[in-house]
This record gives sequence, structure tokens and C-alpha cells, in this order.
Amino acid sequence: MTPTSMRLRCAGALLGLLLAGGVQAASPAAMNGDKVEPLAEYVSPADSLPQLRYFCDGLITLNDRCPVRKVRLNPKMGASYVNGRPVGFC
Repeated sequence: MTPTSMRLRCAGALLGLLLAGGVQAASPAAMNGDKVEPLAEYVSPADSLPQLRYFCDGLITLNDRCPVRKVRLNPKMGASYVNGRPVGFC
């Protein structure tokens, strides 16, 4: 490994740490226990496992249940986008 690539790797790691710290500092409401506004709404609230429609782009989630716990999706949690489509989580 060359010294230049080592410096770039260290700079990338440092940038990642700084960005991760900035994300935590950007959401003091979640850290203080204040009410967090939902990011989405249920498409069919009467269903036992409804999909979500996100307010920011109007897209509907690919999934109808949390891929981790297999329960209802959480409208207060942001989505991860896969090929431009949102995947909701619990």
C-alpha cells in the first residue's frame, strides 16, 4: 500500500466519522425523547400489514412488513432506497 492510498483511506474514514456525528447532532428531538413526526402514512390502515407512502416523494414501499422483525412498518422511520424504490423498516 502506498502512502498516498493510506492517506486517502484515513481521510475517507475520518469523513465518515464526521458525517455520522453530524447525523446524530441533526436530530436532537429523537435524543431528547420529543415527539417525532411521521415521514409516511399507511396506504390501507385497515390491513394487518399495510404498505407505506412517503410524504417526500409519494412513493409506496416495496415491502409490507419489516424485513428485520416481520412486523408492521414504522411510519416514523426513514426508508432505504433500492433501485429508486423505498424499502420500509420497523
